[in-house]
Amino acid sequence: MEMTTLSFANMHQHGALFANMLKARHRTFIEEMHWELPQADGMEFDQYDTAQSRWVCVHDGDRVLAGVRLTPTTARCGVYSYMVRDAQRGLLESIPANLLDDPAPIADYIWDANRLFVAEGVETEIRHRVQLSLMGHMVRSARALGADILIGLLPIAIPRLGRRLGIDMRPAGPVMKIGGVAHRCFFVSMASEMH
Repeated sequence: MEMTTLSFANMHQHGALFANMLKARHRTFIEEMHWELPQADGMEFDQYDTAQSRWVCVHDGDRVLAGVRLTPTTARCGVYSYMVRDAQRGLLESIPANLLDDPAPIADYIWDANRLFVAEGVETEIRHRVQLSLMGHMVRSARALGADILIGLLPIAIPRLGRRLGIDMRPAGPVMKIGGVAHRCFFVSMASEMH
């Protein structure tokens, strides 16, 4: 099992991994969860898959097991910034605007984490290890990018995994159903040491 953080600057060094991650997102979010998202050639993508973002992948060679996208809260691309803020601003029809208790932050040290998934078909005996690897590498990657805090609209079960790694996750808004799955915005304050 490998962990890679992809960017527009390094994706050419990783063969088909980026395309395979978008295909795994398609299987997860469009085929399995039936979310209505942009797609082409069996890949799911949106307006936040730009050169400003990074993609954390857990993979076995070219087979993507899990992933998450990281976007700086200072990002701008046309009218868009980052997913949580744009939802709060009413720019995203599929996400309620009341997802946060306070105004969405904009700071160099805060990054948005979204599109977190574990691919369908990941074997039961390694699924937990894949989840922990994803969370751990997400935190290490975010720190390397200068983040102290992540904000994300994540499935409500995620804090249990975070606690096992020493990651503090604080609710930042109400529980809401997104595509039939209970989600909530969390602030992820990254501990100086992970377990």
